[in-house]
Amino acid sequence: MHVQARRFCQLSAILLGLATMVGALGAHVLRARLSADHYEVLQTALHYQYFHSLGLFGVGLLLDHLRLSLLGFAGWLLFAGVALFSGSLYLVLAGAPQLVGILTPIGGLALILGWALVVYALCVSARTHG
Repeated sequence: MHVQARRFCQLSAILLGLATMVGALGAHVLRARLSADHYEVLQTALHYQYFHSLGLFGVGLLLDHLRLSLLGFAGWLLFAGVALFSGSLYLVLAGAPQLVGILTPIGGLALILGWALVVYALCVSARTHG
């Protein structure tokens, strides 16, 4: 497997494992301690982390097959997007200053750009490889 493709699959597995741990912590410990609004924020962070981490795994597999440098850049945008979006929400829930919340939309933008770049890379690949 291509080095960068393997790296994205590894990062995806780490993010998925962390999401599983945070989800279990949320369900068994934090649910009784968080307000309904804060618990909803936790669930949003977890959903984004799960779905985009699975997508990152797919990008890793795709990169191994197509070897497009644009997919590599897209993968890093997706990883950064998950870290910024979900990570900032976790930090705010843990008591970080609200200013940390400015990272959430930046992470969302990175996710959008990452997926747009995947689409673009696949379109370019289709034109050059038939």
